[in-house]
Amino acid sequence: MTRITIFPLPGVVLYPGLQLPLHIFEPRYRAMISDALARDRLIGMIQPQRPEEGAPLFSIGCLGRIGDVEALEDGRFNIILEGESRFRIVKELDVTTPFRQVEAELIEDSEDEALAPVERASFEREARRFADMQGYAVDWDQVARLDDVSLINGVSQIAPFDPAAKQALLEANGLGARCELLVQLMQFFGRHGEGDEEGVTLQ
Repeated sequence: MTRITIFPLPGVVLYPGLQLPLHIFEPRYRAMISDALARDRLIGMIQPQRPEEGAPLFSIGCLGRIGDVEALEDGRFNIILEGESRFRIVKELDVTTPFRQVEAELIEDSEDEALAPVERASFEREARRFADMQGYAVDWDQVARLDDVSLINGVSQIAPFDPAAKQALLEANGLGARCELLVQLMQFFGRHGEGDEEGVTLQ
């Protein structure tokens, strides 16, 4: 078991091997960063189930190591968090710190998973269609050079889906399962996301 300081943030997920830039301004999270820098530089990104103070947490998040740090004069921080491992919460701890902490088990994900060529082709086809619908400019030559893990996890991390969808992607076990879900979500949001000012949700 591992004790993890957590940063609950709705709509934000991190994946192993990827980076997440964060601007830290709330006093309790400034304290969290100062504490992490003095210890092991590790914090866990996880989504709350509701966007409110003290809300229950989803069970799976991602442990990140603080890489680049910019400490601003007024106490705020700009940091780059580097994803290391997904984790599953066992229990939340009763703590006196202003930030929450949990006991968790780390999830071992394979670093060399690969998609079947037909899966990769299907994903890229759907991604092009989705990007066109959303008006995104994408360097497809650069996309083609990405390995399967970086591609699928990278799109899962930045895709403009609701928190429940982003959580489902994070919880998917195996690259193939995550890729399949990502294609389904792009199809779903591509069909239903346009012209809906309130957005669309899978909850």
